Amino acid sequence: MTLPNRNFNFPTAIKFGAGRIAELAEHCKANGISRPLFVTDPGLAGMAMVKKIVADTKKAGLGIEVFANVRPNPVESNITEGVEAFKAGKHDGVVAFGGGSGLDVGKLIALMHGQKISVFDLEDIGDWWTRADASRIAPIIAVPTTAGTGSEVGRAGVVTHPVTHEKKIIFHPAIMPKVAILDPELTVGLPAKLTAATGMDALAHNLEAFCAPFYHPLAAGVSLEGMRLIKDNLARAVRKGTDLDARGNMLVASAMGATAFQRGLGAIHAISHPIGGLYDAHHGLLNGIVMPYVLKANRRKVEKDIARAAGYLGIRGGFDGFLKWILALRKEIGIPNALKDIGIDTKRLDEVAAMAIKDPSAGGNPIQFTEKQYKALAKKCVTGEL
Repeated sequence: MTLPNRNFNFPTAIKFGAGRIAELAEHCKANGISRPLFVTDPGLAGMAMVKKIVADTKKAGLGIEVFANVRPNPVESNITEGVEAFKAGKHDGVVAFGGGSGLDVGKLIALMHGQKISVFDLEDIGDWWTRADASRIAPIIAVPTTAGTGSEVGRAGVVTHPVTHEKKIIFHPAIMPKVAILDPELTVGLPAKLTAATGMDALAHNLEAFCAPFYHPLAAGVSLEGMRLIKDNLARAVRKGTDLDARGNMLVASAMGATAFQRGLGAIHAISHPIGGLYDAHHGLLNGIVMPYVLKANRRKVEKDIARAAGYLGIRGGFDGFLKWILALRKEIGIPNALKDIGIDTKRLDEVAAMAIKDPSAGGNPIQFTEKQYKALAKKCVTGEL
């Protein structure tokens, strides 16, 4: 077999360690940011942790202001209002702080404040990203408070379309944050249920990247080690939220998943994206529920690869052993068995299937499912038929 031509990209500067949020002002200054807009969600904005970070940044001489109108599943108005705040405050950079929603909205504000087109004109399709004026994109410092999306090392953000309710991936290489601060102390206050759900998001990224059919051995290696870190640390972090070692390893595993999924994602995300958009459900939780159903549906294409992964992870029984581990992990950390358990029904499966087959993640699935197959698979995810 002749190896294909491929472009390999790996992420930004990562500052890892407990207490490293104290370096925020230093990293802003080093990247030419004197008036950062601090973008986060309403829950975090009211916390003493954030108030201290903002106060410390002001003491360092930076003109920082907070924007917190960010929904759990971001919509276009979150970005447009953030852009207005960016311009009104004469900001010159963004500190994106929080879970995936805060990070994505922060990155998209930095992207859109200088553009004259809609954010949806920059969807991750072909070369649409070239429509943006790259010289007008503000620098970004990213600080995750969950170990899930890995958006702090990514070049995209997700926003729900107001009319179709589809989750759209907005891409531009220049929205890769200049610095990502991975401070496990910032994740200690995350409740167990959210720790579990975001951790399953990180696992989905690593797992789907490992199974993607494209040639990218660097990403494959990263995703494999990312899965090992999750296997060894997710349940620990859920069980004892103050375990800084477990929290730190999960932050790294999350960044690894987002680094690796440039190789591709798959049907887990192709199904969870439309369901999240239609039902406004938590993305990581959806991934955790959908995961074993998709894994089983892909079996004929991924069985050998999953057996290799199982061996590396110390799991006996090849593919079957790996699947049993996924199911046992879900049970241990409180992830529901089926989508019906979180109030999702079968009434909109036609819409889910139609959106799934068009989702960018579908192209990375080892099997190119038809719309009919996506509907049948989504139904199993709802009813719990494994």
